[in-house]
Amino acid sequence: MTQSITSDLLRPASYVSGSWHANADGQVLVDAVYGRPVAVISSEGVDFAEALAYGRRAGGALRRMTFHERARALRALGAYLMERKEAYYALSALTGATRRDSWVDIEGGIGTLFSYASAARRELPDERFWPDGKVERLGREGTFVGRHLLVPREGVAVQINAFNFPVWGMLEKFAPAFIGGMPSLVKPAPQTAYLTERVVRDIVASGLIPEGTLQLVTGEPGSLLDHVEEQDVVAFTGSAATAAKLRVHPAIVGRSVPFNAEADSLNASVLGLSVKPEDPEFALFVREVAREMTGKAGQKCTAIRRALVPSHLVEAVTEGLRRELAKVTLGDPARDDVRMGALVSVEQRERVRETLEKLQAEARVVISGEAQLLGGDREKGAFLDPTVLLCETPLTARGPHELEAFGPVATLLPYDSLEDAIHLTKLGRGSLAGSIVSRDRAEATELVLGMASSHGRLLVLNRDNAKENTGHGSPLPQLNHGGPGRAGGGSELGGLSAVRHHMNRVAVQADPTILTSVTREFVPGAQVQEDVVHPFRKSFDEIQVGDSLLTHRRTVTEADIVNFAGLTGDHFYAHVDEIGAREGIFGKRVAHGYFLISAAAGQFVSPAPGPVLANYGLENLRFIEPVGIGDTIRTRLTCKRKIRKDLRPGETRPTGVVEWRSEITNQDGVLVATYDILTLVERSRDGFDPPAEDSSVQA
Repeated sequence: MTQSITSDLLRPASYVSGSWHANADGQVLVDAVYGRPVAVISSEGVDFAEALAYGRRAGGALRRMTFHERARALRALGAYLMERKEAYYALSALTGATRRDSWVDIEGGIGTLFSYASAARRELPDERFWPDGKVERLGREGTFVGRHLLVPREGVAVQINAFNFPVWGMLEKFAPAFIGGMPSLVKPAPQTAYLTERVVRDIVASGLIPEGTLQLVTGEPGSLLDHVEEQDVVAFTGSAATAAKLRVHPAIVGRSVPFNAEADSLNASVLGLSVKPEDPEFALFVREVAREMTGKAGQKCTAIRRALVPSHLVEAVTEGLRRELAKVTLGDPARDDVRMGALVSVEQRERVRETLEKLQAEARVVISGEAQLLGGDREKGAFLDPTVLLCETPLTARGPHELEAFGPVATLLPYDSLEDAIHLTKLGRGSLAGSIVSRDRAEATELVLGMASSHGRLLVLNRDNAKENTGHGSPLPQLNHGGPGRAGGGSELGGLSAVRHHMNRVAVQADPTILTSVTREFVPGAQVQEDVVHPFRKSFDEIQVGDSLLTHRRTVTEADIVNFAGLTGDHFYAHVDEIGAREGIFGKRVAHGYFLISAAAGQFVSPAPGPVLANYGLENLRFIEPVGIGDTIRTRLTCKRKIRKDLRPGETRPTGVVEWRSEITNQDGVLVATYDILTLVERSRDGFDPPAEDSSVQA
């Protein structure tokens, strides 16, 4: 309803173009538990075209930050929000969510910020661009090469979110966009927008991210999508029907705006044929179905809607679910003794009831009833008791595979063979998440491979991972969240793949020296800088990409090979057996590959104490040509790239990692081995490091 509000209600405002916009008139929202007015929202007066233009202009500041700078800001923001989480919990209870439900939304959402901050610092360069893949040699002589780069799109990430996760739903889109260098404009669902707005207010007040990085539109979206342009992206979470409409919006189609949809889906959980009622897996399946039905009152796009059960176990599973659901207490989620709260609104409850009635055309209710309400209002609140149906003809029925009751409702589907189970899961026409409860390896393998093409994520649950598993319906920042077909055909989260979605991939073709200059990562064949100062005598700050050392020569002797074999115990015939080696693929005795690496280290290492503190690792090792007795080797060591490391709690010595390309050649100049060495090198303190007297603070 829309009316003028004069009482003391929440007034979640829009934050666009650097200022807050609130209205006295708008849509009145009521709390989900008692049906009392709680807030009024409106987007009237918001200039959507200017908001997008403002975000595009403001995005320049974000693009000028490196991945690591964005990661530090995101981590600091996560810590800032975590300190204020109790205020979010209080508002979340008004949406009908229990403390446990809210934990997933609030702390799970904030945890996504930490996850992306860590991934970016660990896996991305401290640059504004992301070299993607390896250098491709495009000419015979090596003077023409190519490589892909990822750079931020110069637009706005428009993010349209669902009502069920007002905090996580925003932050799981915001985090990868921020790391990718794109500002976000968030449009939450109106039913729970007051919680989203509170979090955005704190983000803006923190001052931890550049102005314009995050904008918010509460109320209706109006003409927002009319103004998206080619450099923008749109991400939508909600119903499959709405996703289908937005996907063909004239501006999105006409301007080729990337559109990512994460839609509702009829997710299935399969109890394996091998499972017996006395097995731990049987109890795990029953508990998981019950938990997915009642968590968030079943209002999760990843919740189990279809429970596939071997035909001979239907009765046992039904009884198990009846016992498990009888433990569920319904009522005011603010109470400690309540396990399931209300749906988000009375309107949503009525939609679930309507769908439930339609489902009964092909299925019958086997578990229902009206539980005692522990607080809340049965009529004015949006309460609905858990309901389980049984469809006895799932292979020919349509309703269970097409109609989603977005609430505490699940349908049991009996099956007789793994082939039938796989077919039944596919009748949902694409799902976000599926699960398989089995400890039988062959059975789990057949189900995973059979279901994989129609799912975005699959969980195999059994006694071996029960303690650590996060559950059927829990998306994780590191893994794909999305799915084919009805699930939207998109992908959110998935680690750094979600960051890629906000970047443009460009192929750069040049000579090695220019490509090295552009990427700040040494390309073989590029010009190098040789200095009278040994590169291992330079600090992290002094070393430059392209700094190089060409070592003295060393001739490999039979004594070298024999001594190395004796030292290591590696008496492989190719090294020590004259006759066996002559009959082998090399036709002669050859040096151990690891001897070559050791000998090369002896050639390029500067032995005295200095800024190089430790060997940090070795990567990309390849032995290309054999080295025999009498061959002479020489090594070129070149700085490939530099990676600054933040100080950790308790550390007082600032360091960075220098990656060196090592190339060992023989007397004819032929490359015999190549690899990358990582060294830990001392660096100077900078503004990102904590003060020396307080090393317990993490940058």
